[in-house]
Amino acid sequence: MSDKKIKILSISDHPLSPSGVGTQTKYILEHLLKTGKYSIVSLAGAVKHENYQPQKTKEYEEDWIIYPVDAYGNADIIRGMIRDHKPDILWFMTDPRFFGWLWDIEDEIRAHIPMVYYHVWDNIPYPTFNKPSYESTDVICTISKVTDDIVRTVAPDVECHYIPHIIPPDLFTKLSGDMVEDFRKKSNMGDKFLIFWNSRNARRKMSGSLIFWFKEFLDEVGHDKAKLLMHTDPKDPHGQDLEVIIRELGLTNGEVMFSVQKTPPQELCMMYNMADVTCGISDAEGFGLSTFESLSCETPIIVTMTGGLQQQVTDGEEWFGIGIEPSSKAIIGSQQVPFIYEDRISKEDFINALKKMYEMSPEQRASMGRKGREHLLKNHNFQKTLEKWDNLMSRIYRERGSWDSRKQYKRWEVLSF
Repeated sequence: MSDKKIKILSISDHPLSPSGVGTQTKYILEHLLKTGKYSIVSLAGAVKHENYQPQKTKEYEEDWIIYPVDAYGNADIIRGMIRDHKPDILWFMTDPRFFGWLWDIEDEIRAHIPMVYYHVWDNIPYPTFNKPSYESTDVICTISKVTDDIVRTVAPDVECHYIPHIIPPDLFTKLSGDMVEDFRKKSNMGDKFLIFWNSRNARRKMSGSLIFWFKEFLDEVGHDKAKLLMHTDPKDPHGQDLEVIIRELGLTNGEVMFSVQKTPPQELCMMYNMADVTCGISDAEGFGLSTFESLSCETPIIVTMTGGLQQQVTDGEEWFGIGIEPSSKAIIGSQQVPFIYEDRISKEDFINALKKMYEMSPEQRASMGRKGREHLLKNHNFQKTLEKWDNLMSRIYRERGSWDSRKQYKRWEVLSF
């Protein structure tokens, strides 16, 4: 048996960054490296870099070399990486809008190595305009049941695998009551009903609506009864000025609190634990890691029934929070994405969901959260999912080959007119 390691060229957010794409990439690549069967060269994008020198980790050294790039790279960078490193597989992840340039040169890439895409897509109608890109890919892996149905419908001949997002169950977990109570006191939360929101302050996340609607919730239950903790940048240029909103609404007595510093997962875990509920009311969400992490900590969620959020809040029988059906589904789009649904919930439905969660007993909320974690351990099992990635990548290398052993790829096709 050959001792040669399977070399993967990956393209994604920087795998050591805290973004959802970055963390998922890190979990997958680190597991592959730990098997001892792989070496990895990563193009690390989507963040502002202080320098562009190759980076290595102490644990993996030469087996994992990370190259910072602007955006996600370009055609010339890919050509150079393939020429210099001779990878066996190209693995890339995030929204397909960022990879048009990559599919433009798929004939150059796939002549030598298979392309494996970890696909993110938020909603229907079926994006038939993605069909050429799907069919220019050897294997597509999908992050949610929504995405999986889309790929299998739009491009049924492409090999497709449903491999959902995961999180380490020992990193986001239920903590002891004494630890949580002490953290609540230090954070000046008192015994008020605590709503947690952990997302980027961006348009689709509905951060401004959340604060306006929370104020109306307080008007009904009492301004001394609840707090909203938002782990976000209130001045994010891609979102609203949230500090202006809270001043405009008179929420200046600690009703809304911001956590603005980058925090380690252990501290985020504590925030989820001290919350009574975590909200995610995006109008479009491929998966939604913050509510996923919340359930792992046994804290129930309130979410829009869109994208991957809907498979978090229920398994089809049990509910692990409250799912709000969209009150409007508007078709939006752009030059790259001609049409997609934008799912908006109503103010009334959201406030009713908050009141329902508020009126539950602590035991009822705890039961919901406990069942939510059981759901994640069963249907999004961390170790089993990582093993699935290992088995899949090994099989792709074995069956599809690379360079001189490349198989299952036609360099030409016959078209009739």
